Amino acid sequence: AGRAHEHQSLGSVQTHAAYNAAQIPAKHALASGSDRTNSFPLTSSGPEGRTCQAPACLAGWIRTISKNNKPVHPLAIPSDERTQLNMTQHRKPAPGRLIAATHNPGKVRELTELLSDIGFTAVSAGELGLPEPEETADTFRGNAELKALAAARASGEMALADDSGLACDGLSGAPGIYSARWAGPEKDFRAAMQKVEDGLTFETTEDGEVDRRASFICVLSLAWPDGHVDSFEGIIRGQLVFPPRGERGFGYDPIFVPEGETETFGEMDPVKKHAMSHRAIAFAKFKDFLKT
Repeated sequence: AGRAHEHQSLGSVQTHAAYNAAQIPAKHALASGSDRTNSFPLTSSGPEGRTCQAPACLAGWIRTISKNNKPVHPLAIPSDERTQLNMTQHRKPAPGRLIAATHNPGKVRELTELLSDIGFTAVSAGELGLPEPEETADTFRGNAELKALAAARASGEMALADDSGLACDGLSGAPGIYSARWAGPEKDFRAAMQKVEDGLTFETTEDGEVDRRASFICVLSLAWPDGHVDSFEGIIRGQLVFPPRGERGFGYDPIFVPEGETETFGEMDPVKKHAMSHRAIAFAKFKDFLKT
């Protein structure tokens, strides 16, 4: 139990990273295939398709510990080295220029507004002519980290990326990580919103019932050129409405009404939206991280 607690409290937050199975105590059991439910995927340096089932690992994730820039499971590190990592793994970025790893003008505007009050100036990857990496991960976190790392390594500076999207209960979580791709290469979100409506219509029951519940999900990842990454998640629940309402915001905002509200994000005053959105929730966690 002592080692499990040690793993869970390493640093000041919970951790989860890839590991060499041969180095891990038996109670950190591996699972694969159908046993992967409610567990968190490892990075590519771990056993392919396997996950750690230890309660401390399943409790959540916020950052990846790395040794020589290669992710390892914390309990695979000798205790004296874990003590050193515990002292050095927390990186507190100084205010200043920060690369916004996105080519989406709407996201750039929102990131700029959210960053300005904490002393950071956002410069978009698009402005710098940085390439836009292909989003090949199967989670919001994976894609956010991929984009942040690509921008940080290409620019030699800290980079902040987000991956976000709409997850519809009535569509089994779709469009999810494919939210942007539903809009096509022309980024036509009117067409994407129509796909959501058409999908829900198809899923309508014989009694005429349709599940309009949905979530906006955002994961922010802050990356350094040496491969260190910190990630933060925000989720807001709501209901979908059709036809789309409002010209503010971007993406799927005109069809999403947050719980307890009557306006869509597309109708809502931007100041109000930025105080409650999934991205704002993730940013609040980011700001808390900067204060620790």
